Amino acid sequence: MSPKFRVSDFVATVNQTFEYAYPLVEVEGEVASFKVNQGKFVFFDLKDEDASVNCFMMVFQLRVPIEDGMKVVVTATPKLTKWGKFSLTVKAIRPSGEGSIKKSFEMLRKKLDQEGLFALERKRALPKIPRHIAIISSTQAAGYADFIKILNDRWGGLRVDVAHVTVQGAEAPDQIIRALNYFNTQETLPDVVIIIRGGGSADDLSAFNDEQLVRAVAGSRIPTLTGIGHEVDTSLCDLVADVRAATPSNAAQIVVPNRHDIVGYTRMQVQSLIPHVLGTVDRLRQHVAGRVEDSADIAMRHVEKHQQYLLQTQRLLAEFDPARALERGYALVRGAMKVGQTVEIELAQAIIKAKVESYDKK
Repeated sequence: MSPKFRVSDFVATVNQTFEYAYPLVEVEGEVASFKVNQGKFVFFDLKDEDASVNCFMMVFQLRVPIEDGMKVVVTATPKLTKWGKFSLTVKAIRPSGEGSIKKSFEMLRKKLDQEGLFALERKRALPKIPRHIAIISSTQAAGYADFIKILNDRWGGLRVDVAHVTVQGAEAPDQIIRALNYFNTQETLPDVVIIIRGGGSADDLSAFNDEQLVRAVAGSRIPTLTGIGHEVDTSLCDLVADVRAATPSNAAQIVVPNRHDIVGYTRMQVQSLIPHVLGTVDRLRQHVAGRVEDSADIAMRHVEKHQQYLLQTQRLLAEFDPARALERGYALVRGAMKVGQTVEIELAQAIIKAKVESYDKK
């Protein structure tokens, strides 16, 4: 026999079936009849060539601009209302397809630009040599690996804090926002926070056009640097950040200088200073020789002062020689810092090959 229900029991049974079989679904289609009621509730139809379904969501869940004719993907719960009307209760919505993604991007870009979020006068300079940086990225991504490799090649001794997040999909914006909030509420703030994501399609990078995420980047107390996608990719997070890098690798080049350049520049400055100091000392000696005896002591003190300055300058130059560090008992370690890998250790009087048994980041 066919089951017999009261109407309310039937609606409840159908919804229980939906909850069991399809607790959450993704549906792709074209938006129609889009409207916002009372500034709180969003209603629209999702349709294709053969069918249409009603959709409902709260306005705070609308993270990107949407209008009629746009192709979107909704993450939703199917539901039968007590009035017998089937609908999708939408949890998240994102544009789908290059045309809709671009249209949504331009709509939000125009809105935020009118608010002044992209204005040059609000952007801050990054520290020339940071001591403490924060990174927001997926630690499993190639872009993150490239960034860390170049960072270590260019500079050392940094404190690096990393927040591992998802960098694409519906969950990515909220995870990145939580990471930003975490770093911005520390007692000691990092010098710069860097958001990294390697290349991908427009849909892959769409998380970085989320309005709440863009506003979180704009409101960061810490100067922000983004390295998202390839050079041709531009997200709204890029536009609102204090500095935008073309790629994750370029972000590493921007955030720290090349130590070899610094050493070379320092040596050049010291070497250019030595002839000037020697010339000054020589002129003082000649001046002292022609002065009366009662001023000789004063002149010689000047000579000694400049000679001492010259010696200090020469010592400074010598300190940049790696061989001096080896003589003091330090060692240079070359190789991949991975368990089981062989590394080369250079001492002042020997070169040792060793195998890494354990490796922990500080």
